[in-house]
Amino acid sequence: MKPAAFDYARPKSWADAVQLIALGARPGAGTQSLGPLLNFRLAQPGTIADLRHLPDYAGVTIVGDVLRIGAGTTHAAIEDGAVPGRIGEIMAGVARRIAYRPVRNRGTIGGSLAHADPAADWVAVLPALGGTAIAIGPKGERRLLLASFVLGIFETALAPDELLRAIEVPVLPAGARWGHWKFCRKVGEFSKATGCVLHVPGARPRAVLAALDGPPLIIEDASALLADSVAEARRIVATVPDLAPWRQALAETALRHAAKAVS
Repeated sequence: MKPAAFDYARPKSWADAVQLIALGARPGAGTQSLGPLLNFRLAQPGTIADLRHLPDYAGVTIVGDVLRIGAGTTHAAIEDGAVPGRIGEIMAGVARRIAYRPVRNRGTIGGSLAHADPAADWVAVLPALGGTAIAIGPKGERRLLLASFVLGIFETALAPDELLRAIEVPVLPAGARWGHWKFCRKVGEFSKATGCVLHVPGARPRAVLAALDGPPLIIEDASALLADSVAEARRIVATVPDLAPWRQALAETALRHAAKAVS
């Protein structure tokens, strides 16, 4: 199928972009999610605002103990080492397992988050890393904790007139330990269960369970999971409603494998 006709706009500034969105334009960058929606005519916007050329939309900067990643930074750039340090090692490992390289060449970290597919990788990983979203709208910028950013399937805390401008994650010490495991029936497919665990020396370990047809489940203190991954994974998964037995088994396995990687 072919998309319905739409107008193309290329804003030169963030103020222009916000104005276009307020007038009903649909934002686009890598369009790896938007493209199929257009082709199947599930989305029929009157105008698409191309965000790729906005200043600082892509790229990575360090401010003190925080890394700021432009929402337009591609998965491929992250895979290839755009993010420095221990956090960069972790994110590169995640990025190289997202879909296929042609998708990673165009798909963006911000687009993935804003699309909010429950099975997407960054939806699970960035809350585990303690990330923050930087949104921009008519009233300026506001900060949103990524632990509460995804509200449901394809639903986020962004207001209708806001854009995702950047993601901030804390710089991690070299000794930070990380566990990440996801189940895909074949390479490149969306996950059926994803588990993440981050353990920074001197801090409580944090875990995330995702790809369960809803918002990611954040475990702010995963100490019990590291102490007894089998029993605690079973207890955590039992709190997720309406999971078929096979999904429960995969979810428990994802948490156990993620916990094992940091123990």
